[in-house]
Amino acid sequence: MIVRQAGIPMPDGAVLAATLYLPADAGTAPVPALLEYLPYRKDDAMLARDHDLYGYLARSGYAGARVDIRGTGRSGGTLPGGEYTETEQRDAETVIAWLAAQPWCTGAVGMWGISWGGFNAIQVALRRPPALKAILAVDASDDLFHDDVHYIDGLPHLDEYALMIDHLNMLPPAPDFPLDDEALARMDTEPWLIGFLAQAQDGPFWRRASLRPDYGRLTVPAYLIGGWYDGYRDSVPRMLAHVPAPVKVLIGPWNHTYPHNAVPGPAIEWRADAVRWWDHWLKGAENGIMSEPPVTVYVRDWHPPDVDLAEIPGHWRQEQALPPERAELRTWFCGPEGSLSASPPAASTRSLRCVPSAGVAAGHWWGELTADQREADAWSLTFDSGPLEADTEILGLPRVELCGSTEPGPGNTGPENAGALPWFARLSDVAPDGTVTLITGAGRAAVADPLRDPPAAAGALPLELHVTSWVFPRGHRIRLAVSNATWPMIWPTPSPATAELRLGPAGTRLVLPVIPAAEPARPEPRFPAPGPEEPPDGVRHWGEILPVRWTVHRDEAGTVSVSWRGTSGSEFPWGRVADEEYLRYEVHDDRPAQASAHGEARTEVHLDGRLLVTSSTLDLDGDETSLRYRFRRELRCDGLVIRERTWERRFPRQGW
Repeated sequence: MIVRQAGIPMPDGAVLAATLYLPADAGTAPVPALLEYLPYRKDDAMLARDHDLYGYLARSGYAGARVDIRGTGRSGGTLPGGEYTETEQRDAETVIAWLAAQPWCTGAVGMWGISWGGFNAIQVALRRPPALKAILAVDASDDLFHDDVHYIDGLPHLDEYALMIDHLNMLPPAPDFPLDDEALARMDTEPWLIGFLAQAQDGPFWRRASLRPDYGRLTVPAYLIGGWYDGYRDSVPRMLAHVPAPVKVLIGPWNHTYPHNAVPGPAIEWRADAVRWWDHWLKGAENGIMSEPPVTVYVRDWHPPDVDLAEIPGHWRQEQALPPERAELRTWFCGPEGSLSASPPAASTRSLRCVPSAGVAAGHWWGELTADQREADAWSLTFDSGPLEADTEILGLPRVELCGSTEPGPGNTGPENAGALPWFARLSDVAPDGTVTLITGAGRAAVADPLRDPPAAAGALPLELHVTSWVFPRGHRIRLAVSNATWPMIWPTPSPATAELRLGPAGTRLVLPVIPAAEPARPEPRFPAPGPEEPPDGVRHWGEILPVRWTVHRDEAGTVSVSWRGTSGSEFPWGRVADEEYLRYEVHDDRPAQASAHGEARTEVHLDGRLLVTSSTLDLDGDETSLRYRFRRELRCDGLVIRERTWERRFPRQGW
């Protein structure tokens, strides 16, 4: 593999930095190019990952292009004012045209990536640049408001990303880390979280780069990869069902990571299938990939709750659709004594007090491995089936049809809609020993959403849970837990309140996509084991920022806090980089309007004869009517403060 640095000129004079990973014979035998386009610093933070990823592709006859978005990493220009902007997408079109025109390129370009790289691959495909022949999106979403990291399920969310990205965006470019005017100007760019806090309702800001609901715009072939433990997985079945372009789908037992180095596993060498995809669409190879079933899924078997589980039990299967056409929608009705049965009970109601600090056990988004759910269930209304008489498999999008209402608590002085509590539902597997394993869940606002709400029974509020796969073993029970808080995943509502859930023939129910037990045997897809990692010479990494491991504390005054801290570092031939992040949430159940979050990020860059230290602090708190935001950046060189900036804002509550 030949590794080469390049500058790609933009029409306004900015130059974007690219690392090109070329096959050794690309100079005499042109190859297609694969673009990954990110703000995540290709020359330090992502260097080892990129070298390993693109080494595989170079051996398979592809040129990889890792490009820093303008104003990030080594790219010039001013940082755009947020994610997935018009500027970012116009630049991508210029990059694609530049790649296609290179003498080592055949003129065919694919765009791919995980998370941000998957998001903008979908978005750029909507613009239909002539050289872009296909995309591959891993752990990405088609809906920026409902399914991105800022407003999970359309509800306010704050996590490590909000701290990390505004810290990362101020760092000077590696490997030289200059302190000239252009590099220091990054310290002055407005933090992106300000813009996200100001856009707490769905609308043009979010829909400008969303595919949903106008799926007919995507005409570029798309390979979509998701994980049962990733929070962005719902876009996969939606796009499969509605996009007119050819779509191939792979969903495995992974969290937010590439499948060849996933934990939990089993990890697979998915890049072999990716090469077949690119060979078909970029080289015209008739290799049979498009005649295979379009959906490959990992069917999850039961496992006890364990946040450190290394491998998920289950097996692979291919399908023609997700959910499969043979799936049967079966309804379970919620009963007054906590029952969940196929027969509707007599009409009744159950009340539920919203406990703002409840829900830590559900995790920091609807993904990742979670602990036993009994702690969260204690603050919820739970409904259990009887012991199952046979193994029961579900595959698709479970749905809860909620019939209920919420009332503000005494002394409510907040905004007019403060009593309109959100709803949350968790689907779990209860083992005979009483342990409870979370399968999937979701939340929603108390008001109807015509853009996203699926059909439901008259008078019911539909709550579609995140797509999942699971096999309930015989003798286990199905549990539905309903609550009005899932903290700290979702920011608490500002005023105490109560909810009432209606039960009975026209009451709350659970609808599951059940796979018939008597289905014919299907051949199981086989994947090669992942190859050994190929780090670049002289690069070593240690530690981890993620995954999050909460520490929970309740003091004598009734304040509940959860916190985590992560550290990591890398050594390079030119120096060493060490990172640390800390995030703490606090809430008091009687004073949820005063809920707060405090974050700290620090990066040390050890160079020959020079030490740079960048630090950031984030604070978010509020009262009944508004939120207060504060963010501070500082850059020190050899102990001296070179630059510091502070932003303070207040935002009226609009869903927060």
